[in-house]
Amino acid sequence: MKVKFCGAARQVTGSAHLITLDDGFKILLDCGLYQGHDEEMDDFNSTWEFDPKEVDCVILSHAHIDHSGRLPKLIKDGYKGLVHCTHATRSLCAIMLLDSAFIQERDAHSWNKRHKNKKKRREPLYNKDHVKQTMDRFVTYGYGKTFDIRPGLKITFRDAGHILGSATVHLSIKNKNGGLTTVGFSGDIGRPNRPILRDPQIMDPVDYLICESTYGDKEHEEAPKEIERLLRIIHETCVVKRGKLIIPAFSVGRTQEIVYIMDQLETAGRLPRIPVYVDSPLAVNATTIFGAHPECYDAELSSYLLKDPNPFGFNNLHYIKEVSDSKKLNSSRRPCIIISSSGMANAGRVKHHIFNNIGSKKTTILIVGYCAPYTPGGKLRDGAKELRLFGVNKKVKADVEVMDSFSAHADRKEIYGFIRNQRNKVKKIFLVHGEIERQEKFRGYLGERGFQEKNVEIPVLGQEYKLH
Repeated sequence: MKVKFCGAARQVTGSAHLITLDDGFKILLDCGLYQGHDEEMDDFNSTWEFDPKEVDCVILSHAHIDHSGRLPKLIKDGYKGLVHCTHATRSLCAIMLLDSAFIQERDAHSWNKRHKNKKKRREPLYNKDHVKQTMDRFVTYGYGKTFDIRPGLKITFRDAGHILGSATVHLSIKNKNGGLTTVGFSGDIGRPNRPILRDPQIMDPVDYLICESTYGDKEHEEAPKEIERLLRIIHETCVVKRGKLIIPAFSVGRTQEIVYIMDQLETAGRLPRIPVYVDSPLAVNATTIFGAHPECYDAELSSYLLKDPNPFGFNNLHYIKEVSDSKKLNSSRRPCIIISSSGMANAGRVKHHIFNNIGSKKTTILIVGYCAPYTPGGKLRDGAKELRLFGVNKKVKADVEVMDSFSAHADRKEIYGFIRNQRNKVKKIFLVHGEIERQEKFRGYLGERGFQEKNVEIPVLGQEYKLH
């Protein structure tokens, strides 16, 4: 048996890991899109580390585009099998992949328009028809259900607590000699005691573990402190400075969490009476899907529903779909909160909001999660004094705040808590979905806590290992 790392290897996006069984049966864990501007990754999304026609099945951990976003291209390029995931993951993929196709087509059109004199035209990775074909291949399962892909190959999904429908993957593979080899894939590990979703469910011990490491070198702020800090930022920006608080946030997961926290604050009478805008059509549609999957809610939200039947809506909250309404926010001088995608500020409407407001000292830009270093969000995190947006260099006069506590990714302490039961069983841990500096620190962190560092691998893109 072999595992080949075909994405998110020393990178934080583009998850894809290929397991080849002894008889040649191929399992692809995730099929994600690379999101960023690293020149070394220019060809990643358009090429493969394997032949799509040879893959026999796809196991999808969750709907985030960096884990699901190349599925339509996989099918376009010849994949004939099914996509196995949870019920809520399929619901989210139905809207997220369509949104991704729209972005692919729009970006290709814009590039071709700007480069009319160049012979080579840019084509989208896929279109809406490919998405429709992809959705027809989905097969869904509930949490904790063990199912057979084929005789001798059992798979179990357990709640990863990362976004709606996210799952860890447990593979039980029967060998030719009758023994079993177990392989675990963490997907993206969520955080305990976070709003909306249940805590991550611990995975059974496995022989081999593919584990994310996004925040392998740090620990997040605690929940009570984060809420008080958020309130201080809102008060300082919107009440004292009378300005705009712009929050780049992923449309699925992060946006709903922030809205839910503000809903609770508004119910408690603590949120200032200022308008809050969710400016993302995808976020609007995703919030509807959140309402349709209460099986993923934690006990706190289930109880909160008894006094507030709509945890994603309050008096001063406005959901925006139309472009014209989005543009009006840029010309308005009223203090407000704008929650808009994308979370890395490298696409979507939030890029326009930042462009139009970054030069004002009244503005605060609040970064609430991981941003790749090459993205506008990443540059703002790193203290950039100037930002190039839409071909224009803009001075950063706005205040920039960072709150990683809102991240849906577990920090190093939480990842360790999730995998420590593997210590006496696991033969190899493969760290993926993280930057190399953080991964190396996390390997050392695990070594200090009883894991053998020599058994913790940090694969490079395209690297293949034999699993004995």
